[in-house]
Parts: sequence; C-alpha cells; structure tokens
Amino acid sequence: MKYFLALIITSFLFVGCNDVSSQNSATNVEIDRDQLLRDIQILSSDYFEGRKPDTRGGFIAQGYVIGRFAGIGLNRISDTYTQPFQTVNQRTNEEFNHAANVIGYIEGTENPDHYIVVTAHFDHLGTSNGDIFNGADDNASGVGGMFAAAEWFINNPPSTSLLFIGFDAEEQGLRGARYFIENPVVPLESIVMNVNLDMISLNTENRIYAVGTYHYPFLKPLVENATADAPIDVLFGHDSPDLPPGEDWTMSSDHGPFHSVGIPFIYFGVEDHPHYHTPTDIFENITPEFYYNATKTIIETIREFDSQTEVIKEASGRF
Repeated sequence: MKYFLALIITSFLFVGCNDVSSQNSATNVEIDRDQLLRDIQILSSDYFEGRKPDTRGGFIAQGYVIGRFAGIGLNRISDTYTQPFQTVNQRTNEEFNHAANVIGYIEGTENPDHYIVVTAHFDHLGTSNGDIFNGADDNASGVGGMFAAAEWFINNPPSTSLLFIGFDAEEQGLRGARYFIENPVVPLESIVMNVNLDMISLNTENRIYAVGTYHYPFLKPLVENATADAPIDVLFGHDSPDLPPGEDWTMSSDHGPFHSVGIPFIYFGVEDHPHYHTPTDIFENITPEFYYNATKTIIETIREFDSQTEVIKEASGRF
C-alpha cells in the first residue's frame, strides 16, 4: 500500500494542469506530447523493476495507473479503480495472488449504457539475472497512449461510454483480460468493441498495424476513413489463420479474450523489433515522434468508432 500511495502522489505531480500541445495538420486531435513521453519514461524506468505482477514494481505500476486515472478524472465503476484477481501462468505454473486490473470510464452523452473498451497492459517481465526488463514499447507505450486518449475524451466527451482498462498479467498468458471477460464489470452484451494498444512507440518506418479487420471487415472502412490523412502509415493484416505460425496476432494480446466471445476488436501495434522482450526495450530506444503521431492517430480512430457506434452494433450482429 505504501508503494501505491507514493506513486499516486507522484503521478499527480507529473500531470500537467494545461493541455498545451502542438497540432499536426493531418489530424484534429491535440494531445500533450510532453506528458505522453513522461508517462512512458516513468513507467519504463528502473524504479518499476520491470512491472511483473506480485512484485514491488508490479504494485508500484498499479499505483501509477490508479493515480493517472484519478488525475485525469475517470469515473470508477465501483468504490475503487481496481479489479483484483489471482491467477496462474499455465505455462510455468507460477502463481500470482495480488494481480489487479485498473478500470475507469467516461460516460457517453448519447449511449451511456454501451461501451467501447480501450485497453493496454501495464505489466511486463520483471527482472532476470540482474537485468531489468523495462518494457518501454511493451507496453508502457500502450499505457501512455491510453492515458492520452482518456485525457482527450475527458475534454471531448464521447457519445458512447468509453471504458479504459489497464490490464495486469498479460505477459503471463493474457490473464488480466481473461479474468475481465469471465468477471466483467459491465455486461458483455453492452460492449460494442475493444481497441487494444500494445507496442505503439517504436518503428523507424513510420508504420503501425490495425489488426482485426479479417475477422471484422466492417471495421476496415472506419479505420481507413479515420486514418486517411494520418501522419503515419496504418497497415492491415496479421490476423488471418492462413498466415505462418507467429504471424497471426489474433490471440497475441489482450484483444484475444474479447474476440473469443465475439466482441469485435482493433489491435494497434508495431511488428516485433530487436528490443522485443529484451533488457534493451528502454525509453531511449523508442521513436518519440512516431509514438506521438501513432497515439494521435489511434485517438482519431477511436473517435471515428464512437461516431459510428450504431453502424458497428448493427454490423456485428450482437445487438
């Protein structure tokens, strides 16, 4: 608890009072670039010790996400932002008794009882043989992008409610996302879709993938419309079962459990790079301008999904 309190206080100190940002002519979304980079730098610092669940660093990471959600002004579903759970890594049989998802929301102005769920996992691999696996791109980047999206929509209220979830224990087999799907804090039938952010800060070719349109083709024109003038290239693919092993990302991150129950998803992420799951995945190795532009592009796409909620609901056949 003392680590939670310390990081909650710390996170408030890092939140800017004014959303002063530059605007790219290719998007109407404005975000605080300094805050975006500050979040990823803090979360991937040595102080967090690799953010593995049930460790000091994992608890501190939980506290940081709680503090940022509170500072942004997200609503709580209940009396707390956390959804505690216990789980076991099915590959290693390692037990995690104090994991927790962190959940907040913004109520929609027109469809308050339906939700677009924006997700990013905050855990990583911890330490090994004296090395810290800081996980800057994987996935401090997605968490920072999620914070930026939450701040933007607080100032630009959505029509459909937005549920923001920082998942724990993703690296242990998507355990936080699986627990949420098995124990949802809102009815699963009220969830319109999932937008998952995982590894969005490191690409030297200025491109990111929007994965999921093979399974949910009605989402592709919405993504294309939202990103037509984006400052980065948004590509499709990595979602067909006909691909070679490892190239189909349908179940590779926290969007997988949503897909398993028929909830449409778009997963934003870059292709693997040399720093993936190594101690060199550090803040100094991200590509900051790409990260900034990718985050704005993702927010623009969420805004498009929000404006087309009824289209998505009808096309999905779930409503």
